Amino acid sequence: MASLWRAVTGQSENPDNYDGVEYWSNPERTGWLTKQGEYIKTWRRRWFVLKQGKLFWFKESTVTRGSIPRGVIPVANCLTVKGAEDVLNKQYAFELSTRSETMYFIADSEKEKEDWINSIGRSIVQHSRSVTDSEIVDYDSKR
Repeated sequence: MASLWRAVTGQSENPDNYDGVEYWSNPERTGWLTKQGEYIKTWRRRWFVLKQGKLFWFKESTVTRGSIPRGVIPVANCLTVKGAEDVLNKQYAFELSTRSETMYFIADSEKEKEDWINSIGRSIVQHSRSVTDSEIVDYDSKR
């Protein structure tokens, strides 16, 4: 599987690249978060948009039909979203994890952190696929 945190820069402006999600219209949640880079572990402030099971991020807060996301995370592939202040030793930090990767974010306040955790958590539940038979067999074979 391609890296979950794939950057989508360089793709054409065709919204089909985002499974038809109109991220510029009526998002479930938007706001500034500081995110740690995937390869270069610097912290950057980005505008996040959560819609239809996808978490997009942009450099600017003005998001239009022509805006190209800097990245997108399909939340259905995520297992947990939870506070990470103790892990990072940073106030208002939280993490989003898959089986193989963890991404860290810092909100601007405790309320923003809780709101993002709740919104992403709801989205994970709504969009996660049910466990397949092959995955159950895999779990059983490890016992």
